[in-house]
This record gives sequence, structure tokens and C-alpha cells, in this order.
Amino acid sequence: MHVVDYVFFLGWIVFWAYWLIAALGVKRGQGQYVRFATARLAIVLIVVILLRLGVFRAHGSAADNHNLAVAGVGLALFVLGLALAVWARLYLGRNWGMPMTQKAEPELVRTGPYRHVRHPIYSGIILAMVGTAVAISFTWLIAVIALGGYFVYSAHVEERNMTRLFPDTYPEYKHSTKMLIPFVF
Repeated sequence: MHVVDYVFFLGWIVFWAYWLIAALGVKRGQGQYVRFATARLAIVLIVVILLRLGVFRAHGSAADNHNLAVAGVGLALFVLGLALAVWARLYLGRNWGMPMTQKAEPELVRTGPYRHVRHPIYSGIILAMVGTAVAISFTWLIAVIALGGYFVYSAHVEERNMTRLFPDTYPEYKHSTKMLIPFVF
């Protein structure tokens, strides 16, 4: 494992440790997706661990990055992505939950990063994974595509729920912001 690999591995470990600790003080979840939240998280973590262990690639393959400048760009994307996810998580506060879960006494958050995109946590994690792919190996794009699809699906489910919970305010908010990428999508 190269120094770059260690930096990213440690970055992901610190991020997920923070994420799990921050989850301790959230509102109780409810709805049909709550009971499968742990299983969904376990699947995502297994794919990431398998990627990390190199199960889906041969070491030294053409997909591996060996350029320090490109690794620097990947590191910048990684840091920006994790910073966005943490910033959004802080703005959600106790309203945060696993994808597609509903909270007791939900609130519509429209400040901070939520002024620009409706799902900045998803955006941040995807950006961090793209950064990992750029810096370490383009094989990580497998995880980006899988997790990106999962997050887009989750966003659609959450938006149906939010439209139902906030029929007077959510449609206008949805119209004034993008789902994942400011000004684009």
C-alpha cells in the first residue's frame, strides 16, 4: 500500500467514525425503510472494504493512479466532498438519518448547503468517492456508480416523503434548488 492509499484509508476511517458518533443523538426514525437501514449500510461498507482490499482489481493494473499531481487533484476532491457531507450533516442536526428513513417531528432544512442542493450529504460522499477513484484507482468508479445509483434512488424516495410531509413548502424548495449538483442536476 502506498502513502496515498494510507491517507485515503485513514480519511475514510475518521469520516465514518465521526458519522457513527454523530448518529447517536438523532431523532428516532420511522417508516418502512428503517428496518433495512443497517443492512443497506452493511452492503455499502462491504463493497467499499472489498474495493479497498483490491478484490475487484489486480494490483498494478492500468486503472491504478501513479501520478502524484493527479493524486493531489483526487485528494482535493476527497477533502471537499467530505467537508460538504459534514457541513450538511451539521445543518441537519437531529434530523439526520439513514437514507430514506423518516424522522419523528421532521423539519425542512433550507439553510447552509441545503440552499444550493437538496441532498448535499449524498453529493459530498459521491464527490469524496470520485476523489478516491482519481487518486488511487479508477476501479473505485464501480463503487461511485453503485453508491451514486443508490443515492439517486434514495433522493427520489425522500423527495416523495418530503412532498407529502411539507405540501406547502417542499414543491417550491424543490423548484428552486437542484437535487445533487448545484445549477446542473
